[in-house]
Amino acid sequence: MTTDTAVPDDVRRSSREAAERHLRALVGRDDASLREDQWAAIEALAVDRRRALVVQRTGWGKSAVYFVATKLLREGGAGPTVIVSPLLALMRNQIAAAERAGIRAVTINSTNIDQWQVIQDQIHAGEVDVLLVSPERLNNPGFRDEVLPRLAATCGLLVVDEAHCISDWGHDFRPDYRRLRTLLAELPSGIPVLATTATANARVTSDVAEQLGVHADGAADSQVLVQRGTLDRESLRLGVVQLKTPEQRLAWLADHLAEQPGSGIVYCLTVAATQEVAGYLRDRGLEVAAYSGQTEADERHGLEQALVDGRVKALVATSALGMGFDASLGFVINLGAPASPVAYYQQVGRAGRGTDDATVVLLPQIEDRDIWAYFASLGFPREEQVRETLAALAGSDRPLSTATIETRVELGRNRLESMLKVLDVDGAVQRVQGGWVATGRSWDYDAERYARVAEAREREQQAMLGYLRTTECRMRYLREQLDDPDAVDCGRCDNCGGLTLSTSVSEAAVAEAGQRLSRPGVVVEPRRMWPTALANLGLDLKGKIAEGAEPGRAVARLTDLGHGQALRALFREDTPDGPVPPGLAQAVMDVMKDWSPEWKARPDAIVVVESATRPTLGRDLADNLSRVMQVPIVGTWAIRDDTVPPRAGASNSAQRVSAVRRRGALDAQVPPGATVLLVDDQVATGWTLTVAATEIRAAGAAAVLPLVLATQG
Repeated sequence: MTTDTAVPDDVRRSSREAAERHLRALVGRDDASLREDQWAAIEALAVDRRRALVVQRTGWGKSAVYFVATKLLREGGAGPTVIVSPLLALMRNQIAAAERAGIRAVTINSTNIDQWQVIQDQIHAGEVDVLLVSPERLNNPGFRDEVLPRLAATCGLLVVDEAHCISDWGHDFRPDYRRLRTLLAELPSGIPVLATTATANARVTSDVAEQLGVHADGAADSQVLVQRGTLDRESLRLGVVQLKTPEQRLAWLADHLAEQPGSGIVYCLTVAATQEVAGYLRDRGLEVAAYSGQTEADERHGLEQALVDGRVKALVATSALGMGFDASLGFVINLGAPASPVAYYQQVGRAGRGTDDATVVLLPQIEDRDIWAYFASLGFPREEQVRETLAALAGSDRPLSTATIETRVELGRNRLESMLKVLDVDGAVQRVQGGWVATGRSWDYDAERYARVAEAREREQQAMLGYLRTTECRMRYLREQLDDPDAVDCGRCDNCGGLTLSTSVSEAAVAEAGQRLSRPGVVVEPRRMWPTALANLGLDLKGKIAEGAEPGRAVARLTDLGHGQALRALFREDTPDGPVPPGLAQAVMDVMKDWSPEWKARPDAIVVVESATRPTLGRDLADNLSRVMQVPIVGTWAIRDDTVPPRAGASNSAQRVSAVRRRGALDAQVPPGATVLLVDDQVATGWTLTVAATEIRAAGAAAVLPLVLATQG
């Protein structure tokens, strides 16, 4: 490491002594002392005022580095530290740790909007030592234009937590983080910067370090300290349990979860799976709860605290759960494999902090690759979609909201917003009060880069499959995937002989899992509001949908563990059209039986949604229902313009409503006051059912009950 020789040795010694005192206050132990690698990072920041990238395993003490550096800098008269952190749970833990060391820390995020002005006033008055902000704040016009410039000019230290998110090559790239490159370039000279992550391979490390070195004049800083430590986690024992069926995997959880040390996390790949698995485990007498990005903020906080306190055995969660450094968890179990070894290493790192022994188990699923493919399909949009967006903004004399842009471009809300954030950082568009505007700056579509990223993702998926198959040390395999040069056999995993995992499951658990997975029926919630800005597409529809569908039913979600497997097979592109398979036909009857007590009136007519791709399937479903229920089929939601593709506009609601209205029309004799069963093979956006239901109601029906085989949600 290169140090500033202008700093006298006695200043370095006194700074080290002060740093040791601050560390003892931070951890609450008189015998605590900094390791040499921790001091090297602190010295670079607080003494030499340099920029540093620290890639160290979870539990190494990265937070101690920036809190101790903050104390040293503040004592020297520097401004407050600004920490960009993506995890609210981590923010709460960071604030609690800071307070123990006498550091005044506050946060600005989406959950405390009512406190923003008070916090900003405290910052300007010098009453705050540490400000934690979420990356989303960096893209908020008010914060970006009014608050951020003052912070950049006056902050004493900038910390970028989870810094792999900056890089396209990182496993968790986030567009909001891209604004940090601009912020870094605009920082006044002499303000140190620390970027930290526990999961970065050599390519990500090089990319982030390069971005750290950019300054306002465009010059690159060759003095960025890059510190990479060993990624071994001595407390973790890794293993894989290969089981053939979803019933067996659920049963394994029921039989063996209680054996795991302490409390922990059961990770699932989808929101639906968290709810299904948590419900099954609770029925088996285990204290668990579901957790995902759809969980309300207050409930999330309560569940996180219950896990830390050991009041639940496990949270059954998506990757939305990211525990802070104070969590001491005894196990992580993955029901389904993440799409890369790097992402997997990030998740298993939640366990084994502050414990000598933690168990990590992966239960791979056949459907994992389908789920990976779905998430991969949500990558950066095609060039023509980007150009359409830029043209729409350039052709408007006022800012356009995201909802309005949706009516001009066939992209879903999340992909559209992510794309706009990237274009914003690239300078082609700008987010302002009221929406988005084009800047007029030229922009090049870097197809080669996007292709390279997609290829890298594919290689990572193959590497994850390699982890499942390997007979060598599992920890060594993960460390090598992160380019850890010191990777050696751990002696603790199932392949090294340090962990033995039972593959046995009880007949009772398998039977109960089978019953739960075979239990059909998912509520199909009706659309309640028309999309905004439909007038731009020539449709006089807005506000609340006054007369639409009642809550409907699907046999299962395509991502479900039970009937989802049969439905995925049925709707594969290479599966020929045909009648409803017997197993699913019985499931439909079971759904009808469970659903019927909720009807205000029994259906007395059936309308079928005509399908161009699977006409036999939909008609067979309706014919079976008609025969069993003794209810006539009175017509169809018919295809009237087959030049409109079946899934046209599916990426966003406004475009989809327009496409459904152009493609289809009601061709049915609806009895006045009838309760109509509206039958379709599957539902994706819900807008076909919604538009058809409004037309059926307009034709005189009293109620419309949608029934489908599968839902994609």
